[in-house]
Amino acid sequence: MLPYLQAVRQHGSDFAALLWASPRTQRLRFNAIARILDLQARSVLDAGCGRADLMGYLLEKDIHPADYIGLEAVESLAAAAEAREYPNSRIVRGDFVQDPARLFVGADVIVFSGSLNTMDTNAFYTSLQRAYDAAGEAVVFNFLCSPSLAGKDYLVWRRPEQVLDFCRRTADRVGVLDDYLPGDCSIAMIKAPSHDTPT
Repeated sequence: MLPYLQAVRQHGSDFAALLWASPRTQRLRFNAIARILDLQARSVLDAGCGRADLMGYLLEKDIHPADYIGLEAVESLAAAAEAREYPNSRIVRGDFVQDPARLFVGADVIVFSGSLNTMDTNAFYTSLQRAYDAAGEAVVFNFLCSPSLAGKDYLVWRRPEQVLDFCRRTADRVGVLDDYLPGDCSIAMIKAPSHDTPT
């Protein structure tokens, strides 16, 4: 979380505090999230939501989650997200790395968009595992899959085959998109529908 705190000290709650390279690359990632899993009428937890830009993007594309919970540890970003007053949404302050219980809010889908890119290996995989445990239906996340976009010393890239191996061992089904931005990959870890057995 330290890189985000440093960015907020320098940029306040402006776009630069989110550590995205540009609004264009942020939107490309949001588009991949919307393509890899239908979020229409689903309960969505946006873990590390920043200013809740994902919710704004979804509404712009006429995608309406049943409800949206933004989880953000940096106060000025959480306040900026709250000020947008999106419908059927609420912003929760919390750090999902330090307090993984924050992920257990009953959401159908948990999304990480960019919020995993500053983590060490243990935090990265632990966060994905806890999110998969917490999600009703799926976890969707993006990550840097080559050094081409990891030009800052606080960014961490990961070999896609290693991430995919973890996802395939963990999830019932896995979807992958890597056609939108060289050096970035989006994955959906999907749970099989549960069927109650009649007694």
